[in-house]
Amino acid sequence: MDAPKIARIGFIGAGWWATSNHMPVLGVRSDVEFTGVCRLGEKQLQQVKNHFGFSYATDNFRDLIANCELDGIIVSSPHPLHYEHSKIALEAGIPVMCEKPLATRADHARELVRIAEQNNVPLVVPYGWHHKPFIQKAKEVLDGDGVGKIEFVMCHMASPIRNLLSGVGIDESDISKKSGQNSDGLFGPNPKTWADPQISEGGYAHAQISHLSGLLFWLTGLRAESVYAEMSAPESEVDLYDALTVRFKSGAIGTVSGAGSVPLDQRFQVDLRIFGSDGMLLIDCERARMCLNRNDGDNLNVDVADDAGNYVCDGPPNNFVDLILRKTDANLTPGEVAMRGVEMIDAAYRSAISGRKEVV
Repeated sequence: MDAPKIARIGFIGAGWWATSNHMPVLGVRSDVEFTGVCRLGEKQLQQVKNHFGFSYATDNFRDLIANCELDGIIVSSPHPLHYEHSKIALEAGIPVMCEKPLATRADHARELVRIAEQNNVPLVVPYGWHHKPFIQKAKEVLDGDGVGKIEFVMCHMASPIRNLLSGVGIDESDISKKSGQNSDGLFGPNPKTWADPQISEGGYAHAQISHLSGLLFWLTGLRAESVYAEMSAPESEVDLYDALTVRFKSGAIGTVSGAGSVPLDQRFQVDLRIFGSDGMLLIDCERARMCLNRNDGDNLNVDVADDAGNYVCDGPPNNFVDLILRKTDANLTPGEVAMRGVEMIDAAYRSAISGRKEVV
């Protein structure tokens, strides 16, 4: 079958991030057609339809699948709905870009990856940092056995979202000040989908460590075997701080931590230190640096611009469309990587409740 010349894209979920990032990014492409959109709230639905020029709008995601000819679907609904929304699209043979986390349960994430592979369609999860040149250089170094056999990893992320996770609400421009994010969406973040545990099924781990875990597993190829986690939620009903100790199937161990209380005038923190038999690799997105230090002295320090670590997410939606149009076969943020992150985070939430180490 020939590749389509125009990618007919549908959206399930059209809130803050879909309208401030994914739709504006793809709306400037001449090879993308906004075919159908689904979200709750008739007024907001029509606002999105008219603003971005969608041909069809509905509040029923099954109607979107049934009534639209689609080459790809972007799922940007609340976290616990990602599984159901992605599954129906993948089962219909439609490529999917699903917001992180891919799912909130490990078995659901595995099923989505299996269906995508079975139907031979792309499954993309939009992790923006993967598209940074200095991050891709780190991937090249690790793929080239730059640190030898990976033995230990230390990973940390922190974000300015305390108010959001506490249900206070926040102006979307606040969390874009130091991240490079677009703040021109039609709607601001809905605090309920972040701070209400009945809706979000979790806090910082689902909302942000999902970014960090995607980066970790993409760079290293590791897979979690067991997790012990402590979480705390001061002034919040969902986790604001997370501390994970992880054993990986390869025998490596590591720590993964997260904090949702960075001041609004500071940058996101994303810090990975990967130690191996032959040396160590450091990635720091806050101070924008990447260096390899080897035991044999064959070191590498990459020249990185000061703002190179700011978070932007134009790469994944463009990559998704290019995969649909067969302009590339390289998926830089594949569902398999996201699935491994869900496995670790699922075990972390179970561990925080049980008070013991949980097997993935």
